[in-house]
Amino acid sequence: MGAVEGLEAWVRLEQTAGVGRETARKLLGAFGLPENIFSASFSALQKVVPERIALALSGTLPAETEALIERTLAWVEQSDNAILTLADERYPRLLLDIPDPPTMLYVKGRIDILSELSLAIVGSRNATAQGIANAERFAEALSVAGLHTVSGLALGIDAAAHRGSLTSLHNHAGRGSTIAVIGTGIDIVYPARNRDLAHQIAAEGCIVSEYALGTPAVPANFPRRNRIISGLARGTLVVEAAAQSGSLITARQAAEQGREVFAIPGSIHSPLAKGCHQLIRQGAKLVESAQHILEELQPYMKLPLAPAKLLSKLPDTAATESALLEAMGYDPVDATTLATRAGLDAASLAAQLMTLEIAGLVETLPGGNYRRLA
Repeated sequence: MGAVEGLEAWVRLEQTAGVGRETARKLLGAFGLPENIFSASFSALQKVVPERIALALSGTLPAETEALIERTLAWVEQSDNAILTLADERYPRLLLDIPDPPTMLYVKGRIDILSELSLAIVGSRNATAQGIANAERFAEALSVAGLHTVSGLALGIDAAAHRGSLTSLHNHAGRGSTIAVIGTGIDIVYPARNRDLAHQIAAEGCIVSEYALGTPAVPANFPRRNRIISGLARGTLVVEAAAQSGSLITARQAAEQGREVFAIPGSIHSPLAKGCHQLIRQGAKLVESAQHILEELQPYMKLPLAPAKLLSKLPDTAATESALLEAMGYDPVDATTLATRAGLDAASLAAQLMTLEIAGLVETLPGGNYRRLA
């Protein structure tokens, strides 16, 4: 997509010791483009930043920064790679509205979708089967309606949301794709288990990072990138989250950014429902279908609102197995209690539970309990 004008100075500014995002914005506000910062006199710099930072800005270019600049220039010349700076007209408008926008965005894939209507979908890395199914189905339905999904490429709910949007593109002529905001350099895939998924997102959606090439998986960087996940979207949906989940950080940032916050309720016995219930008590909108979200986001949609149905349908089951599902309810239940409710002996119960589990309608929980998934 071509090199960015003055890219060397943008990279150098971000790599200068002591220059964080806030200081960078202060310098850009005072001098304009980064080239002007590095051509400014020491005395002029010292009026804006402390002496140690002024010295670093007016000093010689470190060898490691020069090498990084060369790698970055080579990377951005590759097909489907781009870097958007705060001065770039393609920089997403919504992201400019947040209190702490990234100075630079490294993008691999489709730049256009960064400025289109999106919903962030986040949740637990250790999600339940039901949570995974919910994330995939919501993302599928929203993609059909034309919304892109934004998430963080983590295991669990994030990956499920990305997969749901991609499934919609392939199987349902969906119009919405997916955006992965990562906490490493864009040339690194983390976690490695999502490598194939990352390649598919880069080909059909886009991957975004604010971190320089080669930046490893540093734990502190992942909470920081959450403001970008929420900032690119008109709203954030939390699918599953424990009481201390990092997903709650994203939801809080979405609220602070003036965006909608949605949460899917769960069983009162599930630890992964506590975070969602907490958000709902604090004012997040309780949602049970993608239609609820579309109704809230209708003012931002270019096309008229069309009904959104969850696209994954349950497989047919025998009447006895359907009766067992009814007996289970929606909270975890042990085998003894379930057998009593359903009027089944142990052997019949075990056989039916196995059939339902294979069909993806029931999951086994730690401690020998069972939970209905549909």
